[in-house]
Order: sequence, then C-alpha cells, then structure tokens
Amino acid sequence: MNKLLFILGFFVTNFWVSAQTFSDEALQQSVHQLNNAKTDSDYDTLFHTFSETKTSEKWKANYYAAVAMYSKAQFLLTNTTNTPMTEPNELARKFAAQALASEKNNGEINTLLGLIHIQKIRIVASTDPQKDLKTAIGYMTKADTQLKNNPRLTHLKAEIAELSNNKTEAIKLHQTAASEFKDLSAGSPNWGKQLIEQ
Repeated sequence: MNKLLFILGFFVTNFWVSAQTFSDEALQQSVHQLNNAKTDSDYDTLFHTFSETKTSEKWKANYYAAVAMYSKAQFLLTNTTNTPMTEPNELARKFAAQALASEKNNGEINTLLGLIHIQKIRIVASTDPQKDLKTAIGYMTKADTQLKNNPRLTHLKAEIAELSNNKTEAIKLHQTAASEFKDLSAGSPNWGKQLIEQ
C-alpha cells in the first residue's frame, strides 16, 4: 500500500512540476509579445494571461500584468481621445503594488510605479498632481540606487524633468533612453520601446 501511495505521489508531483514549468514558459512567451501589441485589446489579452497565470514567480506575473495595463493606458493616451484611461492606470498601480509587496527592493517595479504615477497626471486622473509627482520622484530615487543604465528609469527621469518644466533635461534624457533601449542585455526586461517611439 505504501509503495502504491509513493508511486501515486510521484506522478502527482511530476505532473505539478510539468504544469508549473509550462506556465513559466508561457509567461516568458507572453512577455515577448508586449512590444508587439498593436491594439488595446492586445494589451487586455496579455493582462489576462499575466493576471491569471499560475507560476512559481507570482510577483513577475503581477509585474507584467501591471506593464500590460500601463501600456494599454499609454496606447489610449496616444491614439484615442474618448476612451477612459483611469481604469487601466489603476489596475496597473494595483498589480505593481502587489509585485512590490513580494519583491521590495526591485528597481524595475519601483520604476514602473513611478511611471504609473506620472501617467496618472498625464491622463488627468490625479486629484493632486504635485503629490503624484512627488510619489513618482520617490520611486525614481529608490530605483536609481537599484538600477544602472536602465532605459525605463531614464524615461521616468525624462518624464519627471518634463513635468518639472525642465524641457532641456527632458529632451536629453529621452535621447539617452533611446540609446539605452538599443543596448538592452538579454536578461533584463525588454518592454517599453514604444514609450520613446510615440
């Protein structure tokens, strides 16, 4: 009887590990699709993939779910005028905050949260733009100690400079971000090129 339970337990464990590995691989494949999304429904599909995936790294799924919603709001901001952008921005903030709760010292998540607060100002959803700008600066400061030569962080700095009426610095930082996107290492997140191409 013990031998039968051991064999059954082995098969169940093996099945679970296989399913987990498949989900992690599916997550990585979906990450590559972020830069190829062309419509707001593409971002919705990716959001559902990330938010519903069962993976061993839930913080990563939450991070990319937040990226999908942030990117959707950016897409809407650039391409439409009548579609509400508050909901995707708020979903992005919620999922990024969940990711940060698991990975407290992650520069990528801090950068994303800073970008989300800047976006909240840009879509005119902020009830206190100065407070959101100060919050974005706080996230940028944390990320700056954790990341080097990161195009998303440089883009966040450019956005902060622009909202702080430092146009010359903003232009310089946007140019730096563009060159950093060309030199991304294979291991770093690869989303955000569309931010500088708008």
